[in-house]
Amino acid sequence: MRMIKLLSAGLLLLGLSACATPEIPKKDFSAFRDQHPRSIVVVPVVNKSTQVDAADNFLVTLPGALAEKGYYVFPVHMVKRFMEDEGLADANLVHSADPTRVANLFGADAVMFVSLEKWDSAYAVLATTTTVSLSYVLKHGKTGQTIWTDEVTLAYSPQAQNSGGNLLASLIAQAVIAAVERAKPSYLPLANQANSMALYAPGHGMPTGPYDANHGKDY
Repeated sequence: MRMIKLLSAGLLLLGLSACATPEIPKKDFSAFRDQHPRSIVVVPVVNKSTQVDAADNFLVTLPGALAEKGYYVFPVHMVKRFMEDEGLADANLVHSADPTRVANLFGADAVMFVSLEKWDSAYAVLATTTTVSLSYVLKHGKTGQTIWTDEVTLAYSPQAQNSGGNLLASLIAQAVIAAVERAKPSYLPLANQANSMALYAPGHGMPTGPYDANHGKDY
């Protein structure tokens, strides 16, 4: 009888643990709020992938996302051209530079540094998986202090719809879908999703800026 009770208690605990939703850790935004940035300059992206044009392709996706979050964002093409004229054409050099100097060039409150860790599409046995991995760091323009960071990795592997039990048709459909994704990987949709996750998703997120109606209310 005692053994049955112990087994029942054990099963109950297992059931409770299976149903429990893990609590998502909250970020500490105290440093961010202390500095209350209003404007952000996004500097050239460090590209660690094998895709030569990945950094420039990604760069155009971020300003809109930050602007929708309530911040003034300096035009990225103007920023890139200006930095090239200032002898800061190399993204790695820019990322290692004093952020206060970079911010002072534009009169920005904060500088966004992004490192593109992965931007590739891998093909293996009738399937293509496209992966985007990004690291974001925001530093204050007056103090150089890091006030926000985030990392996001997303992967997309399209699958064929069920062909009613026809194995050959399914294989052909999967091969076609994989070939299409391999020829034109879904980098930009994934990049846009990564930006949204970094700025809005639970466990990630950035406080809204002063040009958003929810400023000071969301976190």
